[in-house]
Amino acid sequence: MAHGKHGLKIEADDSLEQAMSVFAAAIADPSRASILCALMDGRAWTATELSMVADVAPSTASGHLTRLLNNGLVVCLMQGRHRYYSLAGTHIAGLLENLMGVSVQIRHTAVTRAPVPLRYARTCYDHLAGELAVNIYDALLREKWIVADGSSLTAAGKAHFTEMGVVMDPRSRRKPCCACLDWSERRFHLGGSAGSGLLSLFETKGWIHRTVGYREVRVTESGSSALPRWFNLNS
Repeated sequence: MAHGKHGLKIEADDSLEQAMSVFAAAIADPSRASILCALMDGRAWTATELSMVADVAPSTASGHLTRLLNNGLVVCLMQGRHRYYSLAGTHIAGLLENLMGVSVQIRHTAVTRAPVPLRYARTCYDHLAGELAVNIYDALLREKWIVADGSSLTAAGKAHFTEMGVVMDPRSRRKPCCACLDWSERRFHLGGSAGSGLLSLFETKGWIHRTVGYREVRVTESGSSALPRWFNLNS
């Protein structure tokens, strides 16, 4: 028995196609999909909380979580007597975000009908997504604070992020930046360490407000003033 890259338990002679099928089946159940979508807010949830989101009994939710754990989609964190579940990483969040985009396109023939608050600003695991995030990404390109493909900050971008107070771990193996295709806007927003650092800063500064259990992000009064100033959004 061997373990695949994402924790899948597959026989050594299984084909890639079989492994993909097992992985896809773990996501396919509507209740498990609901659980995964809830975890896209980047926080850790208890099994009881997730059972309420999925509208299933706690025992049923535990079974779903075990399947997601076994397939490397979520991880379990112990805090005293409590167990908390979160997505296994940014690679899983990226996969789910892409699935959402494909699903919306198929169902609505490329016409976005996402709720307005969700479309304007939401979390994509540990960074910001939605119309606001896309506008910020466009500003980063316009001001030449990121390179053309969004893979890294320029010298001017690093200076601007430092001035803002964005904290990025220089020892992290994660990409400093990456262009994530936004499923509702069909354009790019900022991911990677820089995207995560921005979201953390926005929360710390009180520029955005997040409600536990929801991906929607509300821009506060101070954020409405600060964000256009820092990113020249009105230019």
